[in-house]
This record gives sequence, C-alpha cells and structure tokens, in this order.
Amino acid sequence: MDYKDTLLLPFTQFPMRGNLPENEPKRLASWHNERKIYEKMKKNRQNATQSFAIHDGPPYANGHLHIGHALNKILKDIITKTHYFFGEDIRYVPGWDCHGLPIEQQVEVKLGEKKKSMSKSQIREHCRAHAREFIDIQREEFKSLGVIGDFENPYLTMKFEFEADIYRALCDIAKRGLLCERSKPVYWSWAAKSALAEAEVEYEDKEDYSIYVAFALDKDALEKLGVKEAKAVIWTTTPWTLPANQAISLKPDEIYVLTSENLIFAKPLLESVVKLGITKGEILKEFVSNDIEGLYAINPLNDRKSQFLLGEHVLMDGGTGLVHTAPGHGEDDYYVSLKNGITEVIMPVDDGGLYDETLRAKGLFRADVVDEFVGVHIFKANEKIITILGNSLLHCSKFIHSYPHCWRTHKPVIYRATKQWFVTMDEPKLDGKTLREVARAQLENVKFYPAVGVKRIGSMVENRPDWCISRQRDWGVPIAFFRHKDTKEPIFDADILENIANIFEQKGADAWWDLEISELLPKTSKYEADKLEKVMDILDVWFDSGSTWRAVLNSRHYDAGAYPASMYLEGSDQHRGWFQSSLLVSTAVNSHAPYKSVLTHGFTVDENGQKMSKSKGNVVAPQDVAKTYGVEILRLWVGLSDYSSDLKISDNILKQVSEQYRKIRNTIRFLLANVSDLDEISTEFGLLDKWILGRAKRAFDDASRCFAAYDFSKGFNILLNFLSADLSGIYLDVCKDRLYCDAKDGARRKSAQSAMALITRSLLPLIAPTLTYTVDEVMEYAPDIVKNGAIDAFDLIYSPLEIEFSFEDELLFASREKLFEMIDVLKKDKKIKSTLELIMQTTSDKILGYDANEIADIYMVSAVEKFDDADSLGEFEVGDEKFKITLSKAHKCPRCWKFSAQKDGDTCPRCAEVLNGVC
Repeated sequence: MDYKDTLLLPFTQFPMRGNLPENEPKRLASWHNERKIYEKMKKNRQNATQSFAIHDGPPYANGHLHIGHALNKILKDIITKTHYFFGEDIRYVPGWDCHGLPIEQQVEVKLGEKKKSMSKSQIREHCRAHAREFIDIQREEFKSLGVIGDFENPYLTMKFEFEADIYRALCDIAKRGLLCERSKPVYWSWAAKSALAEAEVEYEDKEDYSIYVAFALDKDALEKLGVKEAKAVIWTTTPWTLPANQAISLKPDEIYVLTSENLIFAKPLLESVVKLGITKGEILKEFVSNDIEGLYAINPLNDRKSQFLLGEHVLMDGGTGLVHTAPGHGEDDYYVSLKNGITEVIMPVDDGGLYDETLRAKGLFRADVVDEFVGVHIFKANEKIITILGNSLLHCSKFIHSYPHCWRTHKPVIYRATKQWFVTMDEPKLDGKTLREVARAQLENVKFYPAVGVKRIGSMVENRPDWCISRQRDWGVPIAFFRHKDTKEPIFDADILENIANIFEQKGADAWWDLEISELLPKTSKYEADKLEKVMDILDVWFDSGSTWRAVLNSRHYDAGAYPASMYLEGSDQHRGWFQSSLLVSTAVNSHAPYKSVLTHGFTVDENGQKMSKSKGNVVAPQDVAKTYGVEILRLWVGLSDYSSDLKISDNILKQVSEQYRKIRNTIRFLLANVSDLDEISTEFGLLDKWILGRAKRAFDDASRCFAAYDFSKGFNILLNFLSADLSGIYLDVCKDRLYCDAKDGARRKSAQSAMALITRSLLPLIAPTLTYTVDEVMEYAPDIVKNGAIDAFDLIYSPLEIEFSFEDELLFASREKLFEMIDVLKKDKKIKSTLELIMQTTSDKILGYDANEIADIYMVSAVEKFDDADSLGEFEVGDEKFKITLSKAHKCPRCWKFSAQKDGDTCPRCAEVLNGVC
C-alpha cells in the first residue's frame, strides 16, 4: 500500500513565487479600472465612526520620480491604508505644485529668443503645458507604487479655481492687516532674478575674502576722543558691499581701545587681531562705545560719511567689534539703521547681480574708477575693490565657509533691498496677538511624529523674519492688487478683491495680465481705472502650497476630508518649508493650524549612508526596483525601515528585503494550503494551539499598536519574529504530523486548522497596508474559511484575536530548545537521522501531566516518559528538572514515521485507526 495516498497533504494554488514585476501592473490596472478600488474603499467605510485624511504635500510637476518621492508616497499610502484596514473612513487626494521657477526656467530654455516676443499669457501657457506633461507622467508613476487615492480628480495649483482660492487666502491675510509692502533687504537670487524665502535657501561651501579695512574718523569724532588721528577697523567677508556702507555698528556699553597704530578695536577682540599682525596691541586709550554714538568715520572707497551706531547684534565672537553696516545688504544692518533714523537704503545692485547707475548717482566710488564698476557682477568686483582700498586694507585672506545658495539655481545668493510684499510676524492683528504668537501656540495642539519635530519647527517660527511672499517672475499667482498711481498706496477694497477672485475662477490668473484695469474692476466700483496701476509681482510658490488646505479641504471641489487635516506628512526639511508655510497661512487666515498631526521622514541614502548622486553611481531609481524586484519589495523596504532618520537603500539591502518577503509569502502559502478543507472554526483547542494563539495575539496586539502609532519598523520586526520563530519555527513544523496524518475531521487536526485560519484572518489585514498587492493576490486563492465573507483584500478589516486562553510554559520550551541543541550534535555525529527515533524523559511532573501526545509533538519525538535509570544519548538540566533522550524501542510507522508501531512494517495505533476509517 502506498501510504502517501492516505495522507492529507496541503493544497493551494497560491503560487510560491510572486513574479511581482510581471503581475503587479496587471493587478494595478484592475484596481484603477474595472474594480475602482478607491471608490470601493470609501463606500465600505461610509458608516465608520472614525475618519482619517492625509493632506498631500504637493510634489513639483517637473521631472520623473526619484526614490525620495517613492518613500514619501508609499509611506503616506501605508498610513492611509492602516487607518482603512483598522476600520476608519479614509480620504486621499493627491496634488501637484504647478507654478514656480524650475518650470519657468525649463520653458525659457525651450523658447530661447522667442520668449522676448511673447506675451506673459503665452509664456504662462507654455509653463502650464510643461506642468501638465509631468503631472501625467508622475501620476502613473505614483499609481504604479501601489498608491491608491483620487487620481481622477487630483488637486493642481494651476487650476483656475485653485488659483482663485490661493488669491482669496492672500486677500484674507491683507484684510486682517498682516500684509505690507516695504523696501527691505531679502535673500535675492541674482541667477533667478527673484527674491527668495528663507525656505528656498540652502547652505553650501563657498570661498570668500576676509578683509580688515580702516575707516578714518572725521574731525568731530577725533575731537570727541581727544586724539589727532584714529581709524575704525571693520571686518567683512563681502567686499562688494563696501560701496553701500552707511554706518559702523558698535556693541552698546562695550570698552573699545585705540592702539599705538591709531587703530580702534573692541577690547575683548584685541588679542585676535594681534595674532593677525594688524596691531601690536599697545593701548593708547580706552573709551566706551556710547562715547562716539552718532559721530562719523569716512568710507575709504568714496569719502562718504559712515555713522557710528549702537546695535545689540554686534557680538564679541570674531572680527573687530566694529561691524560694517550696509542697510541695503543685510537684515541686521537694515533694522539698526532704521532704528537710528537712517531711512535711506542705498542699494546699487540690479536684479542680475550687477552694479547699476546708483554708483554714479550716489557717488559710491570715486569718479576716476566708477566706470570700471558699473555693469560688473558684484562677485567679480571684489578683487578690484581690494586693490583700490590701498593702505586702508589692513589684512586680506581667503577662506571657505557655509554660505546661502538658491536651492533652484544652486548659485550663491545675496541680500538685496527691494520693494517686496511681506506677511508680518510681529504685528498684533490677531485679536491682539501677533502671527508669531498664534502660530507658536497652535503648534502645542499638534501631535508630532517624531515628537522632537515640534521643537524644530517651533524654533524656526520663533526666530524667522517676516515672510517675503513676492517674486519677480511670470509663472505664478499674481499679487493682484491695485495701487493709487500718485500715492502708490495699495487698495484692499473687499468688492474689488472678490471680483478679481471670481474672474480668476472663470478665466484663470492670466486674466491679471490679459484684461485692462477697467475690466477687472466691479461695475459699481468707486475707483477710476485711469488713476490705478497693477502690482506685477507674483506669489512665492511656498504661498501656493501653504494655502492648499483652503482650496482642497475648505472648497467644494475635492472630497478630501475635513479641515484641519488629520495629518501632514513630508520629509524633515519641510519644517522650514511646507509645514511652516501652511501653518502661517492657516493661522493668518483662521488663527488655527491646518493639521492635527505632522509626521516627518528622513532622506534616502546608499548603504554606506552617502547621499545619492549619478556621479557616484549609487542612485537607486524606483522604476528599476519595480522592474527587478517588484513594487512590493520597495513597499516592504519602507515598512521595515526606521523612517525617522535617513533610510539606507541599495541592491544588497533590497535582496535582504526580498528574502524577508519570501518568508512572509511562504508562511501565508503554508497556512492557506493547510486550511483548504476546513469548513468551520473549532471552539476546542489543544495545548499547542492555545500556545500559538496566545503568541499570535500578543504579537498582533503589539504590532497593531505599533502600526497605529506609525512605528512600522518595530511592528514588522514583531510580526517577522513571530512568523519566523513561533509560527514557522515551532508551530507549523510540529503541526505537520497531525495535519497530514490525523483523520480529516480529527479533533487535533481541526483544532490546528482553526488556529491557522484565525491567525491568517488577523494577519492579512495587518500586513495589507504595506503588502497590498500580495494580500489582494492571496484573497483570490484563500478558502472561504479565511475570507470570512470578504471578496478581496479591500473587504478586510483588522480584528484582534479574541481568545480567552493562553498557554505558556517556560520549562517546556526552554527544555525543547536545549533538546534541539543536543539533537544537532547527534545528527552531525550521525547517531540519529530523525528526532522521531527518540524518546524524551523528564523528572518534571508538570510536563508529564500534560497530554502525552501533545508533549511528544512539541518535542518532535515519538514519546515522553518519566525519567529512569536507563542509558541515554544525552542528558541536560533546566532549573531543578532533569531531562534525557533515549532511542525508542518501538518500530517506525511507515505512514507517519513515528517510532510507535508494535511490529516492523505495521502502522502505529493512530494511523491504523485513521486507515480503518478511510478504508
């Protein structure tokens, strides 16, 4: 008789190999086409009591996706689906940032000289077309990552109604008195010819000059000090700003000294300038900085007067303690000058970084050299300035330091005073509070993941300057205000503002350039068109994205969840970017944060922690991962990674993740195969089944808590440890005998199958948020007992294992571990081939008191007996109890291979009973 034919071997058509790169695109197409999964998800949870919606931080509609995009979108999808599979109503509306400089620059390159003959609207239409092209590309790339959302109606900041809502947010801020226009130095990108916000500045190394320059004191200042000669020594790293010098700032109440070389320094810094060889350090006179406040020195470049001011910004940590002050080129300079009555702001640099005719008009260089500088780029002027300083230059060197650069052009930026629009941080316009105060208070109501995020963004809000929101470009939402031609005062008339917003909603923001002022005014307006002029600046693109909460969450155009959003989720760099711009716009308009929680992730790096770059050859493209390994491996990589810090990825790492995926898939396959003939769940469980169910409950409860707190790496480690160590390593291995050899309806077999079915039911929705492709595939092959009424993965809902029992015996499993250490040696020494040849003996009455067959199965031996004096193959102790193993004297059962048959060739009593039932 062929006993193999009598065994109940496992069966499932769920394939062992996923063939993910081949099969995922087909499943993806079904999700978005015939199955309409996002609509199904909304319908399935329409009666849910809890809801969750991530408001999507808009990626820029330019270029293909990189691995950082994949991390961000997959993490958002995992979190959204976690809430869904935990039974909550979810919404996810993807969006795109469409305006801004990178697109405009790409279009400029394409158009070339043609741009000069085109209207603003024609240029903007080219920008719009460019954005559309990459939105379509990125949309398909995001969907291919297994991301599910409302891709049929995404939000685009260039949609007409969206532009109108951005503009309405601006108008609301103006109405609340938080918007102002003034000439003030701001970060300026001469390469992009536009002002920059702080969030658009990155720091890179730059080589600069370090120069010490002597300014001779005028007659009044010399008389005040009672000396015939004295020179104030300033230190600067920007020689090109010296022509615009208007003052020298000193620290209030600080001691300054006049040295034997007739040079003035702050006394605390004297030693440092002695080391440079500028002075020997012999002090002729000491005085307090306040003594010369309001007096003057002479700029050696142009003989213009430079006023001595007192400023708290002057520090004693470097330089000379006398700070070169050019209010057109520095924020501290601007404020200290304004405070001291210097209202004129000299700024001789044009928008391309070239010296302009202001040099001549203001006499900023002497007449004999000024022609050499007009039209010269400021950075190229440094060496000429150093040359003409002559003897006034006391020391010159070069050094490399961290310097602000434009994040788009990667060129060094400058401080340049221009007339710009600002959202003010410190005007008490919000019920007597400032925007800074309200924003800071709102952060206290927001949950941050990780928690340290609140300190980071809080510090930035605390220290940030007024927000410069104007840009001098074409592609963006216009700051669509009128000014009086004569007074230049802006008009914030409510009827005018709403009329313009309504026009934008119908015709788009291009109307600001296309229509005449008379066409933009309401018919009943009291203003005369010929007495008005347009503001021609556009909004900082960060204002666009910072106001998306209004257009997406508070408009009728999107089904995106409520305001404030459940969560904003982006990279950690967005504390200074989107998180902050959204907070400021929302609090400026509503005095409320736009989000209930904020989650940040790190950046992607290679396996050595190095930044990815094409030159290094360490770039990992999501498209390549999908083709080689499958998207599911990329998603599992996200789930297994600690996103709170930088995430390492490489081919080697992806191979390790693939191995983890294989273990998960094979475990699920084994579970499906062994419950394929189970009709109903048993309510009577054996010892081993109670043990695994107890272990499963603990693992699933712990993992689900981690997932609910977005700690996915910890949750997956818990799950993988359970699947590998407890489920596969012990339980499934032990259960093979009863599953294959017991009678089909045997109590032990049904108990094991029921435990497996219950575990599978809870496991699938727990991993579905991450391994959505796989769980959806599983559901096509899962037996009804596992589906439990569900049709596909998206019908699943996580339910904790509800069991009122648990079995743990430390002695039992500790002794099992010791036993298998000994068995490994016996097999290596070829003393046994199988554990079933063995009998386990013990002195433990507790273990002997359990069901003998259960205990034998757990030890994977043929029998467990009371400890005696017989010879053994080995002995060990656990605590006070003794254990030993001996060879069984019974015969091997040809059906189950246990050594428990009475005669050679006979089946054991269990198998004989089963065979009688079968036969």
